[in-house]
Amino acid sequence: MNIESLQSEIRRFVEEREWEKYHTPKNLIMALAGEVGELTELFQWLTAEESQNVMSDGKSAQKVRHEVADVFVYLLRLADKLNINLEEAVREKLLLNQQKYPAHLAKGTAKKYTEL
Repeated sequence: MNIESLQSEIRRFVEEREWEKYHTPKNLIMALAGEVGELTELFQWLTAEESQNVMSDGKSAQKVRHEVADVFVYLLRLADKLNINLEEAVREKLLLNQQKYPAHLAKGTAKKYTEL
């Protein structure tokens, strides 16, 4: 996956429709939250087991894929607008999380780092 290429495609899509004026960080965050809400709705009343198997049903799987894609598109667009290098940001955050959650303390527990 080439993040910069995807961002370029999304940018081109937006420019062709003259939507740039709507793509402020605030609006993109609100749109991202809305799409996360739509993804949440697909899982809202599922049992834990049903949520684990949601991709085994073709119709449900397609809905989930589309909502995940919508979330990702808005996240990519937001990062593009804010000049955030997502690969660098993710690697930086992983390093911070490794420090906050050392494997020997966090293994097998969902406790917050302040409780380890």
